Amino acid sequence: MSRLPIQTLDSAPEAAKPFLENALKGSGFIPNLLGVLANAPAALETYVTVSGLNGKADLGLPEREVVQLIAATTHGCDFCVAGHTAVAFNKAKLPEEVIAALREQRELPDARLEALAAFARESIATRGAVSDAGLAAFRAAGFTDGNALEVLLGISLATLCNFANVLAQTPLNPELGKYRWEQAAN
Repeated sequence: MSRLPIQTLDSAPEAAKPFLENALKGSGFIPNLLGVLANAPAALETYVTVSGLNGKADLGLPEREVVQLIAATTHGCDFCVAGHTAVAFNKAKLPEEVIAALREQRELPDARLEALAAFARESIATRGAVSDAGLAAFRAAGFTDGNALEVLLGISLATLCNFANVLAQTPLNPELGKYRWEQAAN
């Protein structure tokens, strides 16, 4: 049960309805995240706008999904882990062992993607104050300074949806059920 209302096409504020309609057309359902964000149309518009901008990054979809899964697991957002697991499998075509490592918050079996993941983890943990060694390792893996800023862009997108879902305790849509994730107890 969500702590915040999950708006529908019928109940959402007028300013949010076009975004919900586009989501329904695009995926055949309205993710509960968008229903939650629709309570504040500006938050929903920000999410959609920043998602579009993130999609224009030089980082490819597989790399952007690594960032999203690092952020979602770090922030404890079970909804976003499920959603981005679906994208990682079905659209980004990340290998199963990479996705499993991301979901289990362990080192990735791909050195380049691990460099990206390590940079994203350190960026979140230090609020951007990445060490010289961390930045050097990221660059050594073939990433650019522009890519470093794109990682921060991805983290900013993830932060909005991760925090909104954690605040709302957004229930998972049935369409994402097979990708369910629960944070391991420490």
